[in-house]
Amino acid sequence: MSGLDADVVIVGGGVNGALLAKQLTREGVRVLVLEAGPGTAWDYESYNQHLDTFFNATPKSVESPWPAAAGAPQPDTADVRLANGYFVQTGPDRFGSSYSRTLGGSTLHWLGVCLRMLPEDFRMHTEHGVGLDWPIGYDDLEPFYREAEHELGVSADVSEQAHLGITFAEGYDYPMHRLPPSWSDELLARSVDGLEVPLGDETFTLKVRGYPAARNSVPRAGYRPAGAVGEPGEELSLHRGLGQRCQGNTSCTPICPVQAKYNAQKSLAQADRDLLEIRSQSVVSKVLVDPVNGTVTGLEYQHYDEPGSARHTVRTATGRLYVLAAHAVENAKILLASGLDEGRTGRGLMDHPALYAWGYGPTPVGAFRGPQSTAGIDDLRGGRFRSSHAAFRLDIGNDGWRATTGAPDSDVAAAVSQGLYGDRLRDHLQRTLPRQVRFSVAVEQLHDPANTVTIDPAHVDELGNPRPVIDYRIDDYTKAGMAAGKRVYRQMFARAGIEDHSEDAGGNWFPSVTYEGEEYHYHGMGHFAGTHVMGPDPATSVVDADQRSWAHRNLFVVGSGSFPTMGTSNPTLTMAALTLRTARRVLAELGD
Repeated sequence: MSGLDADVVIVGGGVNGALLAKQLTREGVRVLVLEAGPGTAWDYESYNQHLDTFFNATPKSVESPWPAAAGAPQPDTADVRLANGYFVQTGPDRFGSSYSRTLGGSTLHWLGVCLRMLPEDFRMHTEHGVGLDWPIGYDDLEPFYREAEHELGVSADVSEQAHLGITFAEGYDYPMHRLPPSWSDELLARSVDGLEVPLGDETFTLKVRGYPAARNSVPRAGYRPAGAVGEPGEELSLHRGLGQRCQGNTSCTPICPVQAKYNAQKSLAQADRDLLEIRSQSVVSKVLVDPVNGTVTGLEYQHYDEPGSARHTVRTATGRLYVLAAHAVENAKILLASGLDEGRTGRGLMDHPALYAWGYGPTPVGAFRGPQSTAGIDDLRGGRFRSSHAAFRLDIGNDGWRATTGAPDSDVAAAVSQGLYGDRLRDHLQRTLPRQVRFSVAVEQLHDPANTVTIDPAHVDELGNPRPVIDYRIDDYTKAGMAAGKRVYRQMFARAGIEDHSEDAGGNWFPSVTYEGEEYHYHGMGHFAGTHVMGPDPATSVVDADQRSWAHRNLFVVGSGSFPTMGTSNPTLTMAALTLRTARRVLAELGD
């Protein structure tokens, strides 16, 4: 290869980079992955070390098992609560989500929900007169949805998911059966199923449905789920449940203790290891471009030897094709730092600003048992009302008020401060904790060019790389969706006899917006999108329908940053499907 490091150089070892590496190496392509974070959790022993870190941590936050390296800082809850973290937030509203910079990326601590986008989500401007249209449609992506569901190991039943226009190929079903509903799911379904809700000129009938999840259940015939990360051996054989079926630990976020949930390192482990090289602790700082023809000639990166130190050396990686497969924010940051901005890079940042709704059920609901969420209400993800306000969906939580008030620890502390101890304390907790109900109302957000990721030489990290500057606002379209979501969950609570505590002080650290005189506390879902949007025209988009850069034809920029819209679905399955589609284009380019 004339001294090239690889045929394809990929930036990022998260789900997009891992799927590309697996697909390409299995076709005989030599791949180099440059990962900014440490190469942690690559084997059984290091994964266990992260479990120990989590067990020993006092706050059980998303970041607890996955501490940041000095050379690869990352956003965390401090960015939202204290505004002094990795993000430089300039407002007017606070961006409330985080992600991880380590091998495996945010799949190390995601919830695993794998909803497909609705067909209408791809045609928002055409069907509803708002937002953007995708340059491809649902039918173009459907074969790759099937492929992604097998790569990630999704558990669900087609019979439950075929609604709101979602169609499946004849004879297809998910690789594994749906996860069993939690006791909370079943109790709420008895009360909520059949509830009629008016939105605009339509009436919707609600139904609790199981969520497709990248979490091992009972495989269908012919499917073998991926097990634990690392090579199988004697040590793994002593832990027969490791990497097998979900055991119902309520800790999918921040870590699955038995690796029943998919993470990107499982895909890396399935790549052709003879053709794959991973250089962790290697922060790409610049895309090198030939000024004459716009061809990318290499990637400049900083390699640091120790996670706790910023000492580093500067190196260059070269290949035939280059793929930015980092996080949506990091992809934009790399392009901007390289001077590769035609006025569209970093624009259109989206998330799902979500409301929490919580209260006490009339009877115990089995709180703190099972995966954190196994079902929700999807009926309000689509409809004619989207011409005037955002769609939304309601996740049912199985983890009590952990996310909203810090339960059960906060409940114990509050009870003790009120003088309860011994039998009285135990009786109080037995009466209250099992009855805790929690919903998360994920609200759609449209592409807005004013929501941006930019860089500023005044704000750099320890390696001298720019920190992301986030300018974020939630518009009236989304706020109106929040208001509609609040009306719906109040109807549901009334129907189910749930004592509403959503306005209690426990959630007041969340940022808030005001709409028509009412305040709405929200949190981010970690669903970043829209920072290098795809489209049919280089004048209005950063990449084409294959996620190939318009300006630099041997550069691909992949991931949820390419999304023109996101609807209400978690982005991982859709970006995995897009990446698998792009892999075909990359292979075709290499073959030309």
